[in-house]
Amino acid sequence: MVADPAKLRRELNAIAVRQLGFFTAKQALVVGYSYAAQKYHTDRGSWHRVGRGLFRLPDWPASDVDQYVLLRLWSNDRAVVSHDSALALHDLGDANPRLIHLIVPLNFRAEDPAVVLHKAVLPAEDIEDRTEYRVTTVNRTLLDVAAGDISQDQLNAAVSDALTRGAASPRLLRERSDEPGDRAALRIERALVAAT
Repeated sequence: MVADPAKLRRELNAIAVRQLGFFTAKQALVVGYSYAAQKYHTDRGSWHRVGRGLFRLPDWPASDVDQYVLLRLWSNDRAVVSHDSALALHDLGDANPRLIHLIVPLNFRAEDPAVVLHKAVLPAEDIEDRTEYRVTTVNRTLLDVAAGDISQDQLNAAVSDALTRGAASPRLLRERSDEPGDRAALRIERALVAAT
């Protein structure tokens, strides 16, 4: 039985709309587009190839978060934006990372030169779902960067911004600050003291 092209298009569009116009070859295959049909639509200009196995509907407007959506799809929905990149997304401090930081599962194998991968088991309560991509919560982000290489001044500014907005909890930060290690706990305590 031949699939109804209008039905296929509606189903694919429903997926792409939730992903800022992006979709994967696998998602198109599940909807009913064979690999030959995918090549046809790409050659015809109905779809734009934006990466290996990644497509976008034509005339979709660019967004500030396109890169995060693409990385979510690239990782097969396993990556969460984290560390310095999450600081920037939460608009805390003055973070402007050169590379994108992601937390991925321990068994994750893919690599990308534009990405810094942090392998960890990430509890659901540490993840904020923004529909198109996921990012670590403010509290988790502050804990992660406290264990990293940002300066104490940058951490102080990020913690101060988070507390001023009511986006972070001093109690929760103190309770969890030993999770990433003693150094992070000390840096979090210093940032909390500086913010008061």
